[in-house]
Amino acid sequence: MNNRAGEMEVFVEAVDRGSFAGASRALGLSPSAVSKVVGRIEARLGTNLLIRSTRSLSLTQEGEIYLRRARNVLAEIDDTERSITSGSCSTPRGLLRVNASVPIAHCAITPLLPAFLARFPEIEIDLSLDDGMVDLIENRTDVAIRVGPLQDSGLKARKLLESRYAVVAAPSYLESAPPLRTPADIAQHQCIGFNFRRSMHEWPFRQREDDTMIYAPLRGRMRVNNGETVRRLALAGMGLARLARYHIEPDIEAGSLVTVLEDFNPGDIEPVSAVYVGHEHLAARIRAFVDFLAEHMAVGSKA
Repeated sequence: MNNRAGEMEVFVEAVDRGSFAGASRALGLSPSAVSKVVGRIEARLGTNLLIRSTRSLSLTQEGEIYLRRARNVLAEIDDTERSITSGSCSTPRGLLRVNASVPIAHCAITPLLPAFLARFPEIEIDLSLDDGMVDLIENRTDVAIRVGPLQDSGLKARKLLESRYAVVAAPSYLESAPPLRTPADIAQHQCIGFNFRRSMHEWPFRQREDDTMIYAPLRGRMRVNNGETVRRLALAGMGLARLARYHIEPDIEAGSLVTVLEDFNPGDIEPVSAVYVGHEHLAARIRAFVDFLAEHMAVGSKA
């Protein structure tokens, strides 16, 4: 019987390590054994998956397809076995891979980890911070904490909290900046924006007199890829920022940041959700983590 899953694991390891030698060390095989496994896969498929050189390996187009599918298969095998050994009726244990945006991790996730690990001493946490979207299967992530509306991806989701946005600036910036009385005045200001694909290039406001929406185009010299850096730049007096209240509430209370244009705040809500691949038998460590976050992050609170 062919061990195709084992072959997939060898192939993925060779790509991840960048060489047959690296894969051989990780898997306890000889480099020639790794090469033979990859060659056997290519012979069976009738196409080259890797371009070999003396220094590195690179994927062909067919190799990229095979790598993506192989990762999915291996992740499904791992999840199947974990659902048996760490199912919903067993003690939560094992490695839990979590992905979260930088702001929500700093404000809400990392402060809860000591209590979570104390309650579940057999769970280990592997936490990655990224404000962009991650593919849970490709990155072998158990739970992603996502901010904003969710796409219909077939993943399971549980809302953890909601928060309003606010436009803020440091007092030091406002002291020397032009007057800021209406959204139209933003054209005269430095705005700290985001540089990832789904970022907005204008901010929404609402006219209270007739309840109509206004969209103010942004101008500014700074764009970054995560909300925590936006917050730090705002604190340093670099310009206006539009961030979720859960992220900046302590700064507002301390007077380090000041809300502006609140009379035009549209009141839009940003949801924060735990997203995971749903199965009939959800691993106990995933269920425990999601339940713990929901218990401590107060669904429905609108800071």
